[in-house]
Parts: sequence; structure tokens; C-alpha cells
Amino acid sequence: MSNPASKPDHQGPATRIIHNRRHQDTFGSPYSPIYNTTTYRFENTAALLDMIEGRSEGYLYTRWGTNPSIQELEQGLAGLEQAEAALAFASGMAAISATLFTHGRNGIVCVGDLYGGTQAFLVEQCQALGIQVTFLFREELNHLAEHLDQPGKLVYFETPANPNMAMLDIRAIAETAHKHGALVAVDNTFASPINQKPLALGADLVLHSASKYLGGHSDITAGALMTSEALAKPVASWRKNLGQLIAPETAALLSRSLRTLPVRIRQHNENAMSVAQAMEAHPKVTKVHYPGLPSFEGHELACKQMSGFGGMLSIEVEGGQEAAAQVADSLKIFLLATSLGGVESLVSQPSATSHHGLSRDERLRRGIGDGMLRLSVGLEDATDLIDDLTQALS
Repeated sequence: MSNPASKPDHQGPATRIIHNRRHQDTFGSPYSPIYNTTTYRFENTAALLDMIEGRSEGYLYTRWGTNPSIQELEQGLAGLEQAEAALAFASGMAAISATLFTHGRNGIVCVGDLYGGTQAFLVEQCQALGIQVTFLFREELNHLAEHLDQPGKLVYFETPANPNMAMLDIRAIAETAHKHGALVAVDNTFASPINQKPLALGADLVLHSASKYLGGHSDITAGALMTSEALAKPVASWRKNLGQLIAPETAALLSRSLRTLPVRIRQHNENAMSVAQAMEAHPKVTKVHYPGLPSFEGHELACKQMSGFGGMLSIEVEGGQEAAAQVADSLKIFLLATSLGGVESLVSQPSATSHHGLSRDERLRRGIGDGMLRLSVGLEDATDLIDDLTQALS
């Protein structure tokens, strides 16, 4: 768990990400080498006790989070969300589970649609352990205060949400939650810290599946939590005792990827907007879900709390589930695969993947049509992606 170094307020995110480094390499390398070290030696017992009891800085054992490669990554992660502290995890679900176990023991209220893994964890683990979990549809948000009947609860949500990109007002939810003594945790994976900063809008904790946009190359599995020092410290204890720490090699790869995050996100934003506009004009597409389109239900809110609209969108294809499957199977550049946020474009059908376990009525209630396809728009040439979708639709 590392604090970001003090940097001038005028520095932009790209500058902070590249130069916000904790360690200085002895041989002059701009970035630290990978420290695969698991344990660290001390000159004497007094020095060991000084480190353990907090009188001096140092490294003891990597599972505890004391590793130069991991701490350098955490400093970069904290700077991304302009947070006091960050924790890096072995996966997005590791970050989510440790955070919910730490700050959700007095009850968790979930608003809107959630990633399937999160939903399963809440039902299969949290509820099984006696943690009260309440699920509210987005339309039921006006009832949030009724479920915050005692202080110490945690309000949890994603925005934009998977797979219909539904928007939730972070500032409004945070104001309601804080009035009732609740904390607010936001999964910011779809937006990325470049497009949306939940902490600045009033959230207390921000979570990422770093396997997605933060990693950006579909080659690592990692998770991240950005928050205050006070809220991060107890989560670090859960991470240590559950063995959820990111590996040093993965931390170094993720640090590498962060350096190109701003430029990658700008291109994701631009490509996705081009694809969304083209699909909105296509006669065989009945609806496009993308926060950047004026026709999108949450467009006004997206303009208010996002600086860019992201690389994720979904389309609804005329002809329903079978027609959507045929389109997905006919694509040549888009890869038929789950996940998101990589340089390559991906397509998936929510009714066959992320929301396959829900009944059709439940999917429709959540705004997930039979003919919906979710697109993770990558960094290929936008004209090629549009041509690929056009040929598949025809």
C-alpha cells in the first residue's frame, strides 16, 4: 500500500503516470527492475523489529505487500484515481471480495446491474456467511435510503453497467449514502480512470478489474482498489491473510501498461464513438447502447460525470437471439470472446455468456434484449471495424 509522491497539481494524468515512480534504480534505468524476492534480510534483530513495528520503512515478506515492484505499481494506481492509497491484487474478484469482506460486514446494498462474478460472490459467499445483501434495480434507486436503516453499510454499484451501459449518478448516490452513514464503492472498470473519477464525485472506494483497460493487452490478470489510507489499511490485512497479492512479475507488466493508458483510452473512445454512430444508422440494428450518443438514455448524466465515453457499447440486432448469434459468428476482425479492454476488438452475446444464467424475463427486465451483442471496441482502424460489422449484419 503506497502513497503517491507529491506532484504539482497542474500535471496531467499522462505525466503523472509516467513520472510518478517510487524507486530510483541504482543503474539509471527509468523504471525499477522486477523484484521476485519473497523475503528480505536484516542486519540485526533490532532493525527487523523497527520495520515490523513501524519505526522504519523496509521490506519483510512479499505476501504482506512489501515488495518494490508491487509498491511502485500501487503508487501509480493511486495517482490514476488521485487517491491517498492503492492496493494491487491477483485479480479483479480478489480486489472486490477483500473490499466487500472488509467494509460490507454491516450490510451491502447493490444498485443496478453487476458483473456476474460479483453477483455470484454476493449470493454464494457473502449471504452464506450471514452478510445482509440487498439488490436494487436502477429504477428503485429512490428507495435507497430505506435500506440504509443503520450506519456502517456499504453501497456498491458499477457505472457504466454491463452490458447495457446504464448510468448511475455517483454524486447523488454518495450524498444519500453519506447522510445515512454508509460508504460508497464504485466499480470503475468500464469507464477507466481516464474517463471517470468516482472519488472526485464523492465515492469512498474505487475498484478495477485491472485485467481490462488498465492492463490493456489481454495478457495479465489483476485487480486494484484506490481509496483513502484509513479505508485501505484493513483491506490490506484481508489481502495478506487470504493470499490475494499480485505477483511481482504481473505488477511490473501492469506498471508498463499504465504508461500508455491515456493514449490508449483516447483511441478506444474515438473508435467506439465511430462504431456507435455507424451502428445507429444501420437498418438491421434496432438500438445502440453507448453513453456518447445523444439518443442514449443516460447521455446527459454521462456528459456530466465522464470526460470520455469509453470503448464499450452494445447493439440490439433485428431478429433476436439467433440473428445476433449469426452476426457474432460472421465477424472476421472482432473476436468472439469474453472480457474487454484489450487492443483487439471483442464481441460477446450476453444471453449466452455473462447473463446466461438468468431467465429471459429477468434479462428483459434488466434491459438485456434477446438480440443484444456487447462490443469491446479495440484499437484497430475504426473503418475496418465498421466494415466488419456491416458485412456480418448483411
